[in-house]
Amino acid sequence: MIRHLVLFKLNDGVERDDPRVVAGALAFQELADKVPELEFWECAWNITDRPIAYDFAINSAVADEAALKNYIEHPAHQAAAGQWREFATWVIADYPF
Repeated sequence: MIRHLVLFKLNDGVERDDPRVVAGALAFQELADKVPELEFWECAWNITDRPIAYDFAINSAVADEAALKNYIEHPAHQAAAGQWREFATWVIADYPF
């Protein structure tokens, strides 16, 4: 299994209630039902407001590197990530567990 973690930081001046952000969060929430390679999926807003904290997190798992590649290339994932490019930056970690 491979854990796929993503942490998003909203760009300066962008708030969680921005319609683009609301739509982007919904697009990620809906991925669990659209991408068959996902073995585990959760995403949520961070509840802390420390300066070093990121704003939104995805914690997911796939079976192997081939499944990770299929997930990354899946049209629904590409569309959701494309929305976030407009208002956020992110970091990613993929590791076996």
